[in-house]
Amino acid sequence: MAIKFGGNFEVARSPEEVYDFLTDPAKFAPLLPDFQSMDIQDERHFAVKVNVGISYIKGTANVKLELAEANRPSRAQYKGQGSVAGGNVSLIAGFDLVRAAGGTRVAWQGEAQIFGRLTSVAGGLLEPLGKKNVQKLIDGLQAALR
Repeated sequence: MAIKFGGNFEVARSPEEVYDFLTDPAKFAPLLPDFQSMDIQDERHFAVKVNVGISYIKGTANVKLELAEANRPSRAQYKGQGSVAGGNVSLIAGFDLVRAAGGTRVAWQGEAQIFGRLTSVAGGLLEPLGKKNVQKLIDGLQAALR
């Protein structure tokens, strides 16, 4: 099952400041919905743990992330793999930054692929929950960048 997401927003900070925030997991990872912990391995690799709960399936998702594309100050892209209660997830999320009149326009897009028993059990709940959690993250990013 694939869940695609995307959108854009503007903040009153320079592209360099926004890029530095987005590429620092210590700053943005705690904004992930239901964030538990993080383990930074090096400047491009880290792992996060987040609580998940869909229907009666509850647990912790362990996701290993890599800053796969880093073009300061215009683009940052993450790729990740993880295990979730009853399944696995593969994701990609990118941020394109463009100088705007009041600061920076952030265009974000991504896709999560979910595999395993979780898709058959949670089925139609996954996409709305995924989009809700992505929107929570984007709202958190906007607030932190204000």
